[in-house]
Amino acid sequence: MARLRVGFAGTPPFAAQSLRAILGAGFDVPLVLTQPDRPSGRGLNVQPSAVKTVASAHGIEILQPASLKGEADRAPLLAVTLDVLVVAAYGLILPPAVLAWPRHGGLNVHASLLPRWRGAAPIQHAILAGDAETGISIMQMDAGLDTGPVIATHVVAIAARETTGTLTEKLSTEGARAIVEALQRLELDGNLSAVAQPAEGATYAGKVDRRQAELDWRDSASELDRRVRAFDPVPGAFTTFAGAEVKIWDAAPVAADATAPGTVLAVDDEAVVVACGDGALRLREVQPAGGKRMRAAAYAAGRKLTVGARFGVAS
Repeated sequence: MARLRVGFAGTPPFAAQSLRAILGAGFDVPLVLTQPDRPSGRGLNVQPSAVKTVASAHGIEILQPASLKGEADRAPLLAVTLDVLVVAAYGLILPPAVLAWPRHGGLNVHASLLPRWRGAAPIQHAILAGDAETGISIMQMDAGLDTGPVIATHVVAIAARETTGTLTEKLSTEGARAIVEALQRLELDGNLSAVAQPAEGATYAGKVDRRQAELDWRDSASELDRRVRAFDPVPGAFTTFAGAEVKIWDAAPVAADATAPGTVLAVDDEAVVVACGDGALRLREVQPAGGKRMRAAAYAAGRKLTVGARFGVAS
């Protein structure tokens, strides 16, 4: 039996995990689409995407269009015959002509239990909302934003101290397994059954803006704790002290009496405790602007930070 010809569109490590699994399962992947190479890291050196790195190692044809809006942009890919296109965190909207290109259309590996958290940042939003679980949805793509019928869902629990980094790793592994299962069923049966998403329960996970990562000490300690974890590793939750920005990487909510938000309540050899609108946040690891990550106690010692000092309150 001839193997499915599977096109792949994706960009970050989350997507690369699925591409590796598809290749490992023996599917024929004649073409990969990924975002153009972009500056990355402290040196802002131009770097290929994680998906491009995997595709290059396997000698797969790679296309990196900046847009798919025009016919000229689409022509090189539409010339390739495909049975199905797998899409995972690609980063470009696929127009109807592209969705209609493969014989079986497009299958999306989405990191939420649809219809909850449609959109670009489902993992961050699940943590911000305090969800107890999330998962992977394999979806038949349509012209809407993550609105297509769902082929399969795989539930993943969100641990108490989960960060976007750790949860992304779990979901990328689950997503890779789920898409291989779906492709194997498609190859065996010639079709995939799907169920339309209900309108009830739909939520939108918009792209993360760095401004969302600024801590407002008037919020509760539990809210700020989720914000720290949701924006780890990117862009990193932050506040200000003495007019300078400082990122917060490791913190936990603790009980505390009501005090002006942002006020330092305690400094010890392990942490710095800061008052919130409700409770307090125990800071264990921070990073001053232009510096390296360090223990909050070391940061406090270096700046002679004492009880009663205040971290900035977001406007």
